[in-house]
Amino acid sequence: MRVLLKHIILLVFIPTLSLAQSKTALFLTPSDTLNKPRRNAVAITEGALASVALIGLNQLWYADFERSKFQTINDNNEWLQMDKLGHVFSSYQLGKHGAQLLNWSGVSKKDQLIYGATLGFGFLTTIEVLDGYSKAWGFSWGDILANGAGTGLYVGQELLWKEQRIALKYSFHQTKYARQRPDKLGESYIEQVLKDYNGQTYWLSINLHAFFKDSKIPKWLNVAVGYGGDGMLTGNKGFDNQSLTRDQRYRQYYLSLDLNLSAIKTNSRFLRTIFDVFNMLKIPFPALEISKNGSVFHPFYN
Repeated sequence: MRVLLKHIILLVFIPTLSLAQSKTALFLTPSDTLNKPRRNAVAITEGALASVALIGLNQLWYADFERSKFQTINDNNEWLQMDKLGHVFSSYQLGKHGAQLLNWSGVSKKDQLIYGATLGFGFLTTIEVLDGYSKAWGFSWGDILANGAGTGLYVGQELLWKEQRIALKYSFHQTKYARQRPDKLGESYIEQVLKDYNGQTYWLSINLHAFFKDSKIPKWLNVAVGYGGDGMLTGNKGFDNQSLTRDQRYRQYYLSLDLNLSAIKTNSRFLRTIFDVFNMLKIPFPALEISKNGSVFHPFYN
């Protein structure tokens, strides 16, 4: 009876699962022509999410600080420019996925680049304007330039090669500095991922096969060049609390391998979508670090 029951369950659910997977695959497949319902859904959803995010930031973040007249600041020398790379990365990724959503809607390539790839620049610039009206911060032209660089990296490659041969990626590891200044660098792991610049590394992940298409180099294999910083408790060197650390801040450069998850072959449209989303993260690999302290080989670097 138990064996028969199992067969009945399989006979009932396999067609259902197949149908569900088929519907999911159909839904995730980009449209060959303009699909107005999809395009409208993308526009409405993006507008709603951006509005909720900005309202939330205004209430949960800026409300705790005194407002001021619009002001600008020059913070280009802070955090060894790690915060600027954060802007470049965010603008690149938001623009990339904004363009891909419009591609899913069947929007023309030109409009993908105009209205989708600029999504990150527009959203981050709006946040920058909010900073300008906060007494604790200010409008930073350096941040605007970084936002533009991220958008330009995506748009430039699409115009030049019609593909992303060089991806901008991110990795993170916890450091001792967050425990010393949790108010500034984050208390929880999630906060540290966003705030502790000592543990962040930004990578240019280069797909070799894209540059040497006639070679036997696997399409999924990348070479990655990374940049990070260490020894930072505050934005500026002069404000570091010497009672907390004797470490001197310094820059770090990395050379490593990486995986291009988007190039992994699979017939599952769902998996391809998941791979594409997680492709923003640098896969842990052995890495060579070069800094003022010399060269260090990391058997496993995240």
